[in-house]
Amino acid sequence: MTEIRTPRLLLRRWYDDDLVPMADINADPRAMRWVGDGSVRDLDQTAEAIERWEEEWDEEGFGLFAVELLASGELAGFTGLSVPGFLPEAGAAVAISWRLGPQFWGQGYASEAAQATLEFALQDRGLDRVISISRVGDTASENVIRKLGMVPERETAHPVHGFPLRVHTIDLTEYQG
Repeated sequence: MTEIRTPRLLLRRWYDDDLVPMADINADPRAMRWVGDGSVRDLDQTAEAIERWEEEWDEEGFGLFAVELLASGELAGFTGLSVPGFLPEAGAAVAISWRLGPQFWGQGYASEAAQATLEFALQDRGLDRVISISRVGDTASENVIRKLGMVPERETAHPVHGFPLRVHTIDLTEYQG
């Protein structure tokens, strides 16, 4: 089983007990503000998402990690890798993303988890390039992206909702891990 430990976090595959806390995060409008059309998700939608995330692990050898706080065992949210199928122009690129509950914001957890995930992508999984897609205006995510050393590659529009997106990239030759 793939696990990554950082000084404060455990990045791991999903457990059944993660469903309710992840559903609570997905039901919070603050956490979902920059996701898709901003709609919250219910328990069933969260269960379906976790199932898809686990299938991606099995099919691709990477996926979205559950992010657990080592000190308390609480589920903070997720970070990980996925193929962004919602954006056809990204092709087969692998994107890094994260979503944490608002109570975990502003403490450096997203950056810590994302840095560990980027290292996993480039060193363990042998990817030579990783992208990140953010909505223009999501300054918190843009700050994490900058800390990862990713640079803006282009702007585009969400193919369904039309809002502006920014695609960032980093490749193995640029990685300073």
